[in-house]
Amino acid sequence: MEQSIQNFIAYMHETKDTSANTEMSYRRDLMKVDKFLARRGISSLQSITEQDLKDYIADLTAQGFKAATISRNIASIKAFFHYLKAQKIVEQDVSVSLHAPRIEKKAPEIMTQEEIDALLAQPSGDSPKEIRDKAMLELLYATGIRVTELITLKVSDVNMSNGTIVLADSKKTRTVPFGKPAHDALARYLDGTRENMLEDKSSEVLFANCSGQSMSRQGFWKLIKYYTRKAGIEADITPHTLRHSFAAHLVENGADLKSVQEMLGHSDISTTQIYAHMNQNHLREVYAKAHPRG
Repeated sequence: MEQSIQNFIAYMHETKDTSANTEMSYRRDLMKVDKFLARRGISSLQSITEQDLKDYIADLTAQGFKAATISRNIASIKAFFHYLKAQKIVEQDVSVSLHAPRIEKKAPEIMTQEEIDALLAQPSGDSPKEIRDKAMLELLYATGIRVTELITLKVSDVNMSNGTIVLADSKKTRTVPFGKPAHDALARYLDGTRENMLEDKSSEVLFANCSGQSMSRQGFWKLIKYYTRKAGIEADITPHTLRHSFAAHLVENGADLKSVQEMLGHSDISTTQIYAHMNQNHLREVYAKAHPRG
């Protein structure tokens, strides 16, 4: 089964232009299925039954995995078996009866402006690391980009003269502006610090780690956790929390949803509308507290 998983991921990469993160998720999810089936003595793809897959999902549920994780696993299994049937490797798609559990949609965690200010104030020293960290955090909150987009930025993606970054993938390109605090932090980082940190001076990578290589997702997660603790913020802050906060703060201060959608890179505006709903709830709370007959 392992070779078929490899072939499936290669197929998805070539035909669907899947990202490295998506491919890593497919591999992780499907290898877990493979191990589960191996414990049952099943080694042939043709021997896998609908009940085997249902038992696997039941096993995930019994282990206490969240609905979102189980849904992702089911999506991986369905994509894999759809591929196997299309390639005539199996006669039947035994995953068709799998149904994802209902996921309760929760409002995203949003930082207060005070928490944002406290977090961004933490890297304030003159060391190369703190100068870089300040630039990364300021840019992340200023643009609302995803952490993968942040760590894969190239110098050529940044236009310091008009304060914008350009983000491109195989489907679309978007331009996102950033303000003076991010501009100042970036300018300071680009004025010698970046070049000194890079191992390969000809590299186009914008943000390097302390070894002079490209910053990793895990490296940036550790960085943000460190500064969260240092700022005395008790909430569980992730890079995506800053993305949510960026969008919510824009809407709260009057930005139109279409503009926020474009900056975030959402393909469907319904994804962006959650921030409008959050803003309405916030206004109701303010009204209830402040109005004499609230």
